[in-house]
Amino acid sequence: MAFVVVYDACVLHPAPLRDLLIRLGQSGLVRARWSERILDEVFASIVRMRPELKQPALERTRALMNRAIPDVVVEGFEEIEAGLVLPDVDDRHVLAAAIRVGAQAIITFNAKDFPAAALAQYGIEALGPDAFVVDLIDLAPGVVAHVIDEQTKALKNPPRTVADIVDALAANGLNRTAAKLREIFGL
Repeated sequence: MAFVVVYDACVLHPAPLRDLLIRLGQSGLVRARWSERILDEVFASIVRMRPELKQPALERTRALMNRAIPDVVVEGFEEIEAGLVLPDVDDRHVLAAAIRVGAQAIITFNAKDFPAAALAQYGIEALGPDAFVVDLIDLAPGVVAHVIDEQTKALKNPPRTVADIVDALAANGLNRTAAKLREIFGL
């Protein structure tokens, strides 16, 4: 059984990281999950940062995300949410979704919003995306390298290299991941 994770909105916002995380979910290394409310946050953030993006393109991206991984959308967590205590009440739905699907981790840039003491009783930890991907590289370097190769091949307009993908991940805060990938690919 694959490691079950819930991706927080903040890690699904940057396109290079979102693409990597979805592809890792497709690889079978992890069982990636999110909720429609998490995606609401993702796309509201994207619209704030990129108002020039057209709604049909954003709707298409969202639909593609939900089809990319079988049974990725978490439902039925709302009753759990009301009883949870976190520093930011707006993050309770993320923890509730994680509890609902028996996740072992929430992948987030905002670990402070998910204190270890609040998550431990559910067997969940908050992991930054850099630590998460580094752990996957340590577990299955060939699989992660294949995912990076596939991500590179998929980007055609304009074409990208593995080095471009690694640099984009570093620019999005995945410095340890980028260092490991540079070793793997001899960059």
